[in-house]
Amino acid sequence: MLRDASLIPLSHQHHNGLALCVMTRRSLAADATPAHVAKLARRATDRFELELANHFEIEEQVLFPACGPIPLIAGLVADHRAIEFLIAQLRAAPTAALLEEFCALLSLHIRREENELFELIQRTLPREVLDRAGSEIERRAVRICL
Repeated sequence: MLRDASLIPLSHQHHNGLALCVMTRRSLAADATPAHVAKLARRATDRFELELANHFEIEEQVLFPACGPIPLIAGLVADHRAIEFLIAQLRAAPTAALLEEFCALLSLHIRREENELFELIQRTLPREVLDRAGSEIERRAVRICL
């Protein structure tokens, strides 16, 4: 299914998150020295601050409340907290294993939102609810170029 226009800013942020994971994994496979791991961890934490924190905030304050009681949302919010915890660990003591765990969780989380949540709400939410949420998402979304 095509992505509803109201969700496109979040989907663009998802694309950036997946790209971060691919680039991090490739770079880590090529060089897992402590200095390089520290550099990759800084990149991940910087991107979290630049875009992912904004993304989580929009979802939790705008999109999820507009969805109503969907059981999937509790798991997605738990993922947000787990990703935030991994970011804190990466700031304090970066390791290759933590980077891998961060990339695995972020990738899985994004795919669940795109393939399950977004598809469900595009089929079930009334047009006016999607449009209202979409206007707020558009207004609040941070946009970055890779």
